[in-house]
Amino acid sequence: MLVDLHNHTTLCNHAEGTIDEYVEAAIKKGIKYFGFSDHAPMDFDPSYRMSFEEMPIYEKWVSEAKTKYQDKIEILLGYEVDYLKNHMDERVLNADVDFLIGSVHFIDGWGFDNPEFIGRYHTEDIDKIWQEYFDAVEEMAKFGKFDIIGHLDLIKVFKFMPKRDILSIASNALKAIKKSGAVLEVNMSGLRKPIKQAYPSNELLGEAYALDIPITFGSDAHTPAQVGLFDESIVELARQIGYKKCAVFKNRDRSFIEF
Repeated sequence: MLVDLHNHTTLCNHAEGTIDEYVEAAIKKGIKYFGFSDHAPMDFDPSYRMSFEEMPIYEKWVSEAKTKYQDKIEILLGYEVDYLKNHMDERVLNADVDFLIGSVHFIDGWGFDNPEFIGRYHTEDIDKIWQEYFDAVEEMAKFGKFDIIGHLDLIKVFKFMPKRDILSIASNALKAIKKSGAVLEVNMSGLRKPIKQAYPSNELLGEAYALDIPITFGSDAHTPAQVGLFDESIVELARQIGYKKCAVFKNRDRSFIEF
């Protein structure tokens, strides 16, 4: 895997390992473009993200790594931003970064991918929450502030699957992503989760390809050992769908490399 743009640091309060350990793991994996995109601060759910005061620390760490490893790997700076109305902050949205990943982790304030709150699935209409999730993804794409759409079908993480056709549920979101010009992340972290499947599924990735939505790759690593984990199967999946190029970003400008 040549490109890996989704990786975290200890500043998010639920990751382990030093910046150097992540970068050295990426070098061993043969990654050429390695992005840090830790959870951006906002005034919601602060225990799972850095604070605004820590943004300069995070950016300094990544900048130092860029210089230290410049002869071995290209390090890129990003943030993973939660799309949550009235909680996103201009300090993040206008940050001087290489890229921004937009992700949906909350439905009406419910952290649906957090094991602490898994019990709510048993009291909800699964079709309804899947639709609400993809409605939020559609809104996020229309918001137009993000270079990359993170883990498209994260709602499947705990294997609570809808009865309705998933393509029909996600159709408007995919069309909005296409119209926005954003890139879709092929995220391998789902293979570590109960669903045991990449984000997005083969079905959704195939539809994205049909819509000519470009992709990039992300480990979503929260430990150095997770960097590039399952990378061969993820790249092969993308190739089988038909993709031959993936996106990389620098100063919010997008380019493509063949894989």
